[in-house]
Amino acid sequence: MTQPNNGPAPRPGILDIAPYVGGEHAGHIRLASNEGALGPSPRAVEAYRAAAGELHRYPDGGSAKLRKAIAERFGLDADRVVCGAGSDELIALLIRAYAGPGDEVLYSQHGFLMYPIGAKSVGATPVQAPETNLTTDVDSLLAHVTPRTRLVFVANPNNPTGTYITADEMARLHAGLPENAILVIDAAYAEYMNHNDYSAGQELVDRFPNVVMTRTFSKIFALGSVRLGWAYCPAGIADVLNRVRGPFNVSSAAQIAGVAALEDTAFLERSRSHNIEWREWFVQQVHGLGLKTHPSVTNFVLVDFAGQTAGKDDAEAARLFLKGRGILVRQMPAYGLPSCLRVTIGTEAEMREVVQALKDFLAA
Repeated sequence: MTQPNNGPAPRPGILDIAPYVGGEHAGHIRLASNEGALGPSPRAVEAYRAAAGELHRYPDGGSAKLRKAIAERFGLDADRVVCGAGSDELIALLIRAYAGPGDEVLYSQHGFLMYPIGAKSVGATPVQAPETNLTTDVDSLLAHVTPRTRLVFVANPNNPTGTYITADEMARLHAGLPENAILVIDAAYAEYMNHNDYSAGQELVDRFPNVVMTRTFSKIFALGSVRLGWAYCPAGIADVLNRVRGPFNVSSAAQIAGVAALEDTAFLERSRSHNIEWREWFVQQVHGLGLKTHPSVTNFVLVDFAGQTAGKDDAEAARLFLKGRGILVRQMPAYGLPSCLRVTIGTEAEMREVVQALKDFLAA
């Protein structure tokens, strides 16, 4: 990519970044961004509305009440929780603080696009390790570690593949890393998990000085619009993040809504149960249409159109057909999966309408 002749040139490498493109918004069924199917907790909505009269006040720069609520909910040390404007801000801060020109940022093949974008933004080199069956491969990651590796990102469960690695495998990965490399476990979808062999990673954070766990309120808590995430860190890394983050990086509304969402455990369980029920239903229906799905433990399903029985292997054609019906799903070429569409699990009515639209597409 070349720099247009319209002003000062940015730092080398910035124009090599392909901007992140989020899911589309202009549709009556929006299943492109993995947003919570049932929307936010009513208690979070009520708390958000109640904050409207305080819009002239600066937020608590340390997010003290929110960090305390997070710590109590998950059994953590509040002093080592750092809050941010979405977990993507915390990912960017980690890269900014610990990597630069000459350093490498390692991640799994189909990992979150913000890992390589963040690396390029600071002049570091993103390094991609191949996966096995769309799943993070520990041996592959370890084989790509070099003396220049500064951060290793593992989304677990992973977006967009929907797969995960076990707690034992994550521990094995960490054991194989040099002490000066930070393992970042991006557990944005941890609340959807119900597998006994899984861990979001907090026990590794408590044991080692070079492991960070990031989490978000944008998925099962359905607070994507207020931009709220958090990281659980060793004390030294928490100190560094608090030095480089903005002084008021989390709004008062986000903090208040986050505390209320954490307190509404009944709504959280209802959201989790809904997701399991309708994810399984959707997978069965899609298989009945002759399409392939990749196994998912999250709130989305990767539907693969390659070589399916009806002979239509163009995922983009299917996406545009659905868009014409007002149904938005996510295209996957940017993740190296051009034959796939990622479909978020929505309400019962939304999932039934998606299945009918796919049926009509295949019959067209």
